[in-house]
Amino acid sequence: MDFALTQEHELIRETARRFGEQEVLPNIQERDREARADRGILDKMGEAGLLGVAIPEAYGGSGTDYISLGLVCEELEAADTSVRVVMSVHSGLHCLTILQWATEEQKQRWLPDLASGKAVGAFGLTEPEAGSDAINIRTTARLDGDHYLLNGEKTWISLADYADQFLVIAKLDDGADKPRHVALIVPRTLEGFSSRPLHGKLGVRAGNTGQIFFDDVRVPLENRLGEEGDGFKVAMSALDHGRYTVAAGAVGIVTACLDASTKYANERKVAGEAIGKKQLVQQMIAKMVASRDIGRLLYYQVGWMKNVGQRHTREVSMAKWITCQNAFEAADMAVEIHGAYGFIDEFPVERHFRNSRGAKIYEGTHEIHTLIQAEYELGYRADKPLKMTLPKYEG
Repeated sequence: MDFALTQEHELIRETARRFGEQEVLPNIQERDREARADRGILDKMGEAGLLGVAIPEAYGGSGTDYISLGLVCEELEAADTSVRVVMSVHSGLHCLTILQWATEEQKQRWLPDLASGKAVGAFGLTEPEAGSDAINIRTTARLDGDHYLLNGEKTWISLADYADQFLVIAKLDDGADKPRHVALIVPRTLEGFSSRPLHGKLGVRAGNTGQIFFDDVRVPLENRLGEEGDGFKVAMSALDHGRYTVAAGAVGIVTACLDASTKYANERKVAGEAIGKKQLVQQMIAKMVASRDIGRLLYYQVGWMKNVGQRHTREVSMAKWITCQNAFEAADMAVEIHGAYGFIDEFPVERHFRNSRGAKIYEGTHEIHTLIQAEYELGYRADKPLKMTLPKYEG
């Protein structure tokens, strides 16, 4: 068992860290205050090669392994959650799911543009009446010749107003007694597609989140991933990939809060002594160190399992569950260490605190993952063999 990162890992980590420092941090406070998303950041991520991470070179990607994707997400979220979200929905939920489920022709058709950033992908599962209860979605797809007629709406969609294409999960309108689902790649340019942003979010204010609508959208049959009835399986595969990126990103919040708190604790003096000398402050610092290191071990394990082609639904649920809870607690402790200065947005820990709360909701709530872990251990849940597997890393 080798825990060492390769030179390639260190290089991609440094690329992501430098991107955050140069392209995100200089204006993130202003963008967060104004709740202003920036479409241009997606172009810059493409130019930096970040959007092609973990996509094989045969499809125009960087050819890096799946651990590299986690490293990028950790570094980007240390700058701001909004840029990590791009990696989650584009690279994780969209691209890796195509890599797992698409035919060779579909991969050649979609992945090169996605890897270069010429096209940006997103994911559409959640609906106004179906979040954790994903199997009961209401968006419908009815086969009409060589097209599917798509009707319905999705909400809480990251990059709703910016993405060029969406991986949409819909219920087949086929009159069957038991719901069956289909997964479709839906280009924004199709007639009947529309989107609108959601405003007033607690966190991730510098990112675009919205709703997407389908009014008799005719989606070509050739845009289907898998077979009819595979839609829910495709969705669960996508969530495995998305949860991996969220878990890695949560470690970035912990790291950012730890770095800010260590700096502040060494500089801030009370009665002539740095507050870092206080044992209760040291206790919070120590907890953050443990959360960072535990989180890395959890997502490194999942990245390794992806690399060797092992199913990791249980492990990625654990990683997402623990890292996101620890990120929220680390941000809370960072605010505590900063005192009143942690309560204003002049210091980044205030933003990390708000952003960290969302991580306990999206990609499966804290409670859902609690139940998943208990059900595995009690024997109430077991994984069946995957119909389609993510390609092993061959580098």
